[in-house]
Amino acid sequence: MKTKFHEYLTAFRKLRGYTQAQMAEKIGVSRSTYTNYESGNRTPDYEVLERISDVLGCSLDELFGRESEYAMNYNVLRDRTVPYDASTRKEEVPRLAIGVQNFRDLREKHAYYVDKTQFIKEFLDSWYQITLITRPRRFGKTLNMSMLAEFLDCTKVSGDIFEGTKIAASSFQKEMNQHPVVFLSFLNVKADNADSLCYALKDTVRAEYERYYPVINDGTLSEFQKKEFHTIYESLCSGRGRKEIENDVIRSLTILCQTLNMYYGKKVFLLLDEYDTPFMSANSEGYYEEVRSVLNGILSTSLKGNPFLEKAILTGIQRIAKENIFSGLNNLIVCTVQDTDYDDCFGFTEEEVKKLLDYCNVEFSDELKKMYDGYCFGNTEVYNPWSVSCYAARRKMESYWVNTSENSILRNALEKQGTSFKKEYETLIQEGTVEAVVDFSMAYYESMDEAALWGVLVNAGIVTIEEAIEEDYYRLRIPNLEVWKVFKELTACHLQVDERQMEKMLNALKRKDMERFAEEYQRILLELPSYHDLKDENSYHMMMLGMCAFLRRDYAVKSNRESGTGRSDICLYSKNARYPNLVLEFKYTKDEMEDLVELAEKALEQIKEKQYDAEMEGEVVYLGLAHCGKNTCVRWE
Repeated sequence: MKTKFHEYLTAFRKLRGYTQAQMAEKIGVSRSTYTNYESGNRTPDYEVLERISDVLGCSLDELFGRESEYAMNYNVLRDRTVPYDASTRKEEVPRLAIGVQNFRDLREKHAYYVDKTQFIKEFLDSWYQITLITRPRRFGKTLNMSMLAEFLDCTKVSGDIFEGTKIAASSFQKEMNQHPVVFLSFLNVKADNADSLCYALKDTVRAEYERYYPVINDGTLSEFQKKEFHTIYESLCSGRGRKEIENDVIRSLTILCQTLNMYYGKKVFLLLDEYDTPFMSANSEGYYEEVRSVLNGILSTSLKGNPFLEKAILTGIQRIAKENIFSGLNNLIVCTVQDTDYDDCFGFTEEEVKKLLDYCNVEFSDELKKMYDGYCFGNTEVYNPWSVSCYAARRKMESYWVNTSENSILRNALEKQGTSFKKEYETLIQEGTVEAVVDFSMAYYESMDEAALWGVLVNAGIVTIEEAIEEDYYRLRIPNLEVWKVFKELTACHLQVDERQMEKMLNALKRKDMERFAEEYQRILLELPSYHDLKDENSYHMMMLGMCAFLRRDYAVKSNRESGTGRSDICLYSKNARYPNLVLEFKYTKDEMEDLVELAEKALEQIKEKQYDAEMEGEVVYLGLAHCGKNTCVRWE
């Protein structure tokens, strides 16, 4: 039985690893013409057929499914009834495209793709005209927005890159490439001064004008209709100063939407990725007031009362409430990490992680789960997609996601917040969880309110929601061991202790090098600033507990818990057979004449007498720590 030409054409094209766009270019036809060849709506003439044959390295008989000596020996086409499915071909070397944020680029590289096309369906199904989604950095926002733009944009032909995806098999396929789209990413709209930021904003908008320039000038629109478009475009191209072009920049998106609506006869989809980047840049560099009007203006004019707008979607790390950008938008929905909307569209579910690792021939493990899992978005538990992908590629269990951006937010908080936040912070470090009021509606620099700060930390992925206790009141936790690294660095900063010195002390403790531990512990005490007025036993206890929290990878840390016949200070239950269990008991005296050695021995006797190690299995080391001011004595057995 002979199959149709278009089926064999598609099969051979996929076998050779070409996209439809690449094939069109190679044989000298337009993209749309070639697409019609594969859909069966059009058949190429003999000259084009010869070029196709040359490019694909097959005979015309093979393209039409006819028997030939070559075809019979061609193993991928032995079954003449079914065309070869290139998607089933197993690559010898797994292909991951780490860091690629453009959907078309990712698909044309034939790289592994975690299918998130349900994002398109959920967006089109939404009742809301304007949606703002906040998610941590590197959780797939830009890739998803690029995917959405590629799917909707009527200037593109996207069927080949969506082949095999969830959306391609759904009723929403009819919406593919049917709408005018304005897609802007503000990811790189940042600068160290106001003028440079406005120029970056202007250049970003101009690029979208240039994309539509050939269309606008094809003679369809009247001269009057084209006039305003050209006026704005020329302003965006000019070298005039910021003040001279601000009004045109503010009006630019609305005018572009108007022009596209007139040309296509359809309302416009407006997609703004990383919308909050210029706001954060302007604030951090101290020139927000200089650019406030243009930043607020371009968003408010394009979103509020825009009659040419079908739907808009914005993504960012946080909601910017300053200057009431979103006031008056009664058709806006804000989807934070607490909401169920889009909860499985960003980050990887455990099933998706296992499939990715299997593709890369990497084993799934509990260690990986502890390192990169733990985020809760709505009702969905997700892994950090950036870290999982990097681990799959490099096969090294490292911290890939954490960098200085998280530190800067927390460092700012610790410096400017009062004692209440610091107490909550210390509880989080010591216990792993904290209960707090959370406000998701403010950016971290807009308010020193503790609730707003916790909201930003949740949206940024630094902490995650474990449980909603009541309205605006949540139990929060640190998501995983990778993020603990942030807190480790910040706790060292909070205690004003050198992080490397703290590492040395804790490593000595794990290795049972107690002499080294005692030396490093004494050194830390001597270098502690006066902020930590070590005035009682609990002061030392809490300081050490904050540092011991970073042994969580290898130890379960328990403090002031009933054990044996008493209540121990700190018990460290080993998770690794290489390391001993540890029991720490603290003593304090104000009397400089009191013998610290004897006091430390009393602490050891108390551990044994009260049987604080009753629930421990395996090797146990007892430590008695005696203190007078910044002097200490450590005894062990």
